[in-house]
Amino acid sequence: MKTYMAKKEEQEQARKWYIVDLQEAVLGRIATRIAMILSGKNKPIYSPHVDTGDFVILINADKVRLTGDKLKKKIYYHYTGYQSGLKRFTAARLLETHPERVITHAVRGMLPKNRLGRAMIKKMKVYAGPNHPHEAQKPEQITLTS
Repeated sequence: MKTYMAKKEEQEQARKWYIVDLQEAVLGRIATRIAMILSGKNKPIYSPHVDTGDFVILINADKVRLTGDKLKKKIYYHYTGYQSGLKRFTAARLLETHPERVITHAVRGMLPKNRLGRAMIKKMKVYAGPNHPHEAQKPEQITLTS
């Protein structure tokens, strides 16, 4: 019996597109499931050295939930590169201004920290509202909330 090793060329044709509605979804729980789809761990052909994941479209990112006191106490940092250029944003403020960044930050932290992880995060498309420009890819609606 031989062990199957996925090849990059074979994976390009096998990618599927999924659409996930984030309305009332808890941020951390949904981020783990999205990271699994992006990395391909939900498929039997998963190989850690090949990007076997699928594309994910996330809509209604502005309606995602954070549990507990995280809206006020969770702080996101951004460094501009200049002296004293450290910017701090609470989760509530970031959800108001850029809700896509909250989702992206959570999922990116769960992916590998190498060029493979950077390729995986590019397959995630996040939109604040219910509209998206990916109808031509015929995305399949899935529910990841429990």
